[in-house]
Amino acid sequence: MEQIFRQNESGFRREVVFLLLAGIFLGTLAMLNILGISRFIDLSFTVGEWEIPFLLAVGVLPYPITFLCTDLIGELYGRKRANMVVWVGLVLNIWVLFILWLGGVLDAPEGLSSTERLTPIALPDGTVNIPHGYAFYEIRYLTFGATFASMVAYLTAQFVDVQVFHWVKKTTNGKWLWLRNNTSTLVSQLVDSVAVILVTHYYANALPKNESGELLSPLYVFILSSYAFKVLVALADTIPFYILVRYFSRRLGIDHKSVR
Repeated sequence: MEQIFRQNESGFRREVVFLLLAGIFLGTLAMLNILGISRFIDLSFTVGEWEIPFLLAVGVLPYPITFLCTDLIGELYGRKRANMVVWVGLVLNIWVLFILWLGGVLDAPEGLSSTERLTPIALPDGTVNIPHGYAFYEIRYLTFGATFASMVAYLTAQFVDVQVFHWVKKTTNGKWLWLRNNTSTLVSQLVDSVAVILVTHYYANALPKNESGELLSPLYVFILSSYAFKVLVALADTIPFYILVRYFSRRLGIDHKSVR
């Protein structure tokens, strides 16, 4: 009886951890798709006489955590569950788009609607006078343009991440955790960076432009900046990934090397 209770308790803890990882993954995904390209960050720096352009969309900032979550799920729970979370993420993207579409087609109270993309009025104290409805329609415009690019890149990159991760795991017989974690993430994030920038530009026409209507920087600057950021974060999360895998494996009673 006691053994059955312990098994049930262990199974409950496993599901709680899975829900936690899946929740962080899906919550981050929804947040980055809504914020997406609402703002670009200039992190350019100089090395000697060289000026290195480094431009990031704000939605890129939390994105690498999604790959850490799918890698942890794949390592602890197997490929099927990792793929399942990826598909749920796709449904979540569609749900976000539906709510944004629905909110835009329903009538607003008379005198409080603003369906045009109006220019906010900057006040002397630095605050911005935003017309009613402006924020929603601006977010709606940017999210519609960026989410399609995100969905194409997301599906491609996440499935590449899961497949490469388990291919390396199988090839190395479950050894070299650091190798499958970094290899899968670096390959998939390269795919993601190229896909999301190209689709955002050629389909959504949503990359930042200067006053003359030209791209603020060449496409390769956006791609390389995004990928470099993701590479740095991927390398930095190797130690946390090891710690979390070992902790959860011991705590949940999972032989992660045998999980497929």
